[in-house]
Amino acid sequence: MIDEGLLKEHLSRTLEGTNFDGLGTRYAGKVRDNYSSGDRRFIVVTDRISAFDRILGTIPFKGQVLNQLAAYWFDKTKDVAKNHLVRVVDPNVIECVECTPLPVEMVMRAYITGSTSTSMWTHYAAGERLFCGHELPEGLKKNQRLENPLLTPATKAPLGEHDVSASRDELLAGGKITAADFDAAAATAQKLFAAGQAACKERGLILVDTKYEFGKTKKGDIVVIDEIHTPDSSRFWMAESYEERFASGMDPEPLDKDFVRRYYTALGYRGDGEPSPLPPEVRVGAAKRYIEAYERITGKEFVPDFSPPLERIAKNLGLAT
Repeated sequence: MIDEGLLKEHLSRTLEGTNFDGLGTRYAGKVRDNYSSGDRRFIVVTDRISAFDRILGTIPFKGQVLNQLAAYWFDKTKDVAKNHLVRVVDPNVIECVECTPLPVEMVMRAYITGSTSTSMWTHYAAGERLFCGHELPEGLKKNQRLENPLLTPATKAPLGEHDVSASRDELLAGGKITAADFDAAAATAQKLFAAGQAACKERGLILVDTKYEFGKTKKGDIVVIDEIHTPDSSRFWMAESYEERFASGMDPEPLDKDFVRRYYTALGYRGDGEPSPLPPEVRVGAAKRYIEAYERITGKEFVPDFSPPLERIAKNLGLAT
């Protein structure tokens, strides 16, 4: 684990964004800056953190953790599902096959939890018992394990707007996606989630829920894109303390950005209006959890690159500075 003092030093040196000329057409998402050119896409994973469909600030080394962890999982699951990864260019950058993203996220949930507008627990606590086409039984408690993992898709909202959970029938009726594309992506998501749960269990973690994004190549193949099983796209809990904490009504120990979500929900913020700035102690606390997640999942020490990120990335991409 990196010394906390180093994390504090890098609060002012995070990678907030990029704007490289000559790399391709740029599109900035909540966390990633994408550059498309021909049949290739370069994805720069910044240190931005988002929750409640809002960009909340930056976390030291978050981009390096996400990028390298996604590459780890892409390699580990390549026999389970095809993905878009070509190579890792820089600690913050991957080169990928250019794909047309499917307009639906495939969200897999094994526990009923969450605090956002799209979370299953938010709907259940409000009295709803039908969620994305699934009938939920009475008497469930927050953070309880579901009888079986459920696929709960969501629309991909534009930057600044909220995603919306929906059933397969609703998405097909709305013309969001074809039945063939939906079913192919859904089947792959279920296989990936099972593989991810098994791998995390070996590392003392619970893969609680996750979202997968899919794209279609120019050949028409549907492949996994963006990221996979990272602390941004997934919820991880410490397995060793889950049962005791659940029995006592306490929230599980998180190793993901739920640490940041909980800070804002304690303030009463759930995505409406502008969020207050992240304080330094929360940014450092989040960084420690991201790094611990990397090390717990991979079994390897996280070795950050401390060099100025913009100059380093430009050099590794062969761009003039």
